Amino acid sequence: MKDAYTTMVGFVGNDVDFYQGESGNARATFRLASTPRFFDSAQGEWRDRDTVWLTVKVWRGLAANVASSVRKGEPVIVYGRLSTYSWRDDRNEERSRLEIDAISVGHDLSLGTSAFLRRQKTASQTEQQRRGDASARPQQDAADVTGSWPQPAVVGQRASVPEEAATT
Repeated sequence: MKDAYTTMVGFVGNDVDFYQGESGNARATFRLASTPRFFDSAQGEWRDRDTVWLTVKVWRGLAANVASSVRKGEPVIVYGRLSTYSWRDDRNEERSRLEIDAISVGHDLSLGTSAFLRRQKTASQTEQQRRGDASARPQQDAADVTGSWPQPAVVGQRASVPEEAATT
């Protein structure tokens, strides 16, 4: 069977659930709502189709980055392997949901701005991860959260980036 890879554009429907196991492997999940639109020429207006809900699963370093960057309600673009997860509920009825095992996740910049900060591992985090220490959950460096960010640029104006972010 061949894998089905897809790109989905939508909005994050819940807070990201982050988990790091005893082996140090990180996992994050969130729900994605994608509502396709079409132009109804008879009515002369754009209309929404039914919303498609998917569970997005991310692993390892991407999981930590998603947990640090993505919030409920934000527009995102997700690329990954599409699959259907099926199970039987308490009443023995078959249930299913769509899932994407994400390869890449990012903000949808057609709807706003974002700033990229390269994650730097500290020496102790690298050593803990090498040993498989479960407490080695990636943390943002103080410089990542204390830098003062300027207001978003106006259309046609070049955005400025704090010096500490431009050098990392």
